[in-house]
Amino acid sequence: MDRQLSFSKSMTLIIFILALLFVSIFLLKAEPHIPLLFTTVGAAVLLRIFGVSWEKLESAIIQGIQTAIMPILILSLIGILIAVWMMSGTVPTILFYGMDYVKPHFFAVSALYITIIVSMFTGSSFTTVSTVGVALMGIALTTGITPTIAAGAVICGACFGDKMSPLSDTTNFAPAVAGISIFTHIRNMLFTTLPALILTTVFFLFLPMPAAIDLSSIQAIKFALQDGFHIHWLTLLSPIAVIVCSVKRVPILPTLVVGIVSGLLITALIQQQTSVSFWFSVMQSGYVSSITNETVASIVNRGGLQSMMGSVSLILIALSLGGLLQYCGVIEAFFRKLIQPLKRKSNIVLMTGASSIAVNGMTGEQYLSILLPGQMFKDEYTRRGIPARTLSRTLEDCGTLVNPLIPWGVSGAFFAATLGVPVIEYVPYATFLWLSPMITFAYVLIPKLQKQSLE
Repeated sequence: MDRQLSFSKSMTLIIFILALLFVSIFLLKAEPHIPLLFTTVGAAVLLRIFGVSWEKLESAIIQGIQTAIMPILILSLIGILIAVWMMSGTVPTILFYGMDYVKPHFFAVSALYITIIVSMFTGSSFTTVSTVGVALMGIALTTGITPTIAAGAVICGACFGDKMSPLSDTTNFAPAVAGISIFTHIRNMLFTTLPALILTTVFFLFLPMPAAIDLSSIQAIKFALQDGFHIHWLTLLSPIAVIVCSVKRVPILPTLVVGIVSGLLITALIQQQTSVSFWFSVMQSGYVSSITNETVASIVNRGGLQSMMGSVSLILIALSLGGLLQYCGVIEAFFRKLIQPLKRKSNIVLMTGASSIAVNGMTGEQYLSILLPGQMFKDEYTRRGIPARTLSRTLEDCGTLVNPLIPWGVSGAFFAATLGVPVIEYVPYATFLWLSPMITFAYVLIPKLQKQSLE
C-alpha cells in the first residue's frame, strides 16, 4: 500500500532532480533529452524505494504523458505548416518585402511590437512565433542581425499577448484558478507588465545593431528569392486566414489545419507546384529548394513533421517526470511544508512565485505551474487577507512567462525548435520574460510598493 511522502523524502527527490539537471545541462552543456531521461528513471527508482508501488508510478507517468498530447499535436502541425509556407512562397514573400521596410538599427524594437500586435489579436505565442516570428528571423539573417537578439525580441512580443490578451488560454486560466474576473486580472497585470515592457524597449533600443547593410547582398538575396519563388501578395492569404481564425477563437488545431490547407492551395495556384507526392515529401521532411544563395537556402530549407520530433521527445520525457512529481505527491508534500512557517504576507507572495517557477522547472508545463501553486495558496491568501488579484498576477508572471526560459519546458522546446536558437542562448535577450517576475517580487519586497499587492 502506498504511503504519503514525507517532506524529507520529497526534498531528497527535488534536490536529486535539480542537481542532476544543473550539472548535465549547465555545466556539461548536454542537450536536455538524456539528462531528463536519466532524471526520470532516477526519480522513479527513488519513489519505488520510498514505498510507491510500480502501478502508481506507471499510472503517474501515463497521466503526465496524457498532458503532452495537445502540445505534441500542435508542434507536429506547426512543423508541417512552416514547410508548407516555405513551399507556397508565403515566408519568402514576407522576406522580400520586409527587407525594404524593416530598418536594421530598429529591427529588435520593430520585431518586439510587431509580435505584440499579432499576439494580442491571436492570444497565442505559438501561433505568433510560428508565423511572423519565422519571417522576422529570416529578415534578421538577411540584414545581419544576431539570431539570438532577433529570437529574444520575437519571444518577448509573442509572450506579451500570451500574458495580456483576453483571447489567451493562460490569461483566462490564471484568474479562474484565483477566483477573480479576467478583466480585473488584466488590469492588475499592468503594474508589472508596463514597467517590464518599457525596460525591454529601452534594452532593445540601445543594443548594438548594424547601422547599415550591404545593399548589394540584399539585392542578391531578393534576386535569389525571385528566382526560387513567385513573389505575390496572394501568398499572404494563408497567414491572414490563420490570424482571422485565432481572433474568432477557432481552436488551435483547426486553425493550423486551415493554414496548411490554404498554403497547399496557394502552392498550386501561385507556385504552380501540383505534385501531391512532392507536397507529402515536404510536409514530412521539410522544404528543400534549389536556391544556391546560402543565406536564402538557410532560411527556406526547413520545416516538416520530422523537424519537430526532437521537441516532441523532449516534451514526452519532461511531462513523464512531471507526472511522477505531481501524481505521486512530491510537489504537494514539498510546498505544503514550506508554507506552514511563513508569517508575513510578503513571504506568502514570494513563495507563490517561487513555487510556480519551481513547478515550471520540475515539470516543464506552464499550466501545472499555474494550477498547482494556485490550488495550494488560494486558501492561504483568503485567510491572510491578501488580494486574489495578486495571486493570479503572480501565477501569470512566474508561470506563463518563465516556461519559455526552461530548455525542457513546452514553450522553451517549441521556441527553440521553431526559431533555431537554443533556449540558453536567447534567455539573456528575452528580457520581458524575466523582468516581469522580478518586478512582481519587487512589489512585495519594497515597502513603498507593498500596498498595491498586499492590501
